[in-house]
Amino acid sequence: MALMITDECINCDVCEPECPNDAISQGIEIYEINPNSCTECVGHYDTPQCREVCPVDCIPLNPEFNESQEELKEKYDLLMKKKNQAA
Repeated sequence: MALMITDECINCDVCEPECPNDAISQGIEIYEINPNSCTECVGHYDTPQCREVCPVDCIPLNPEFNESQEELKEKYDLLMKKKNQAA
């Protein structure tokens, strides 16, 4: 599953630089996670780094994007392929 940021976000700015897929960006009021780029850090780390640094615990699973670990790995592989082609 992709992650999401709830309205409990305090805009502390610590999650955005931790995301290895650049899936986190500043939204209108709070930070947002692009579910098409979020792999829960699969392929990079054992745990989602945004959750590791979030001081208010406002990053749950996004119920609209139900993905298995295998699907997250496939998404990671596709993202890395696109990144390498752009380089």
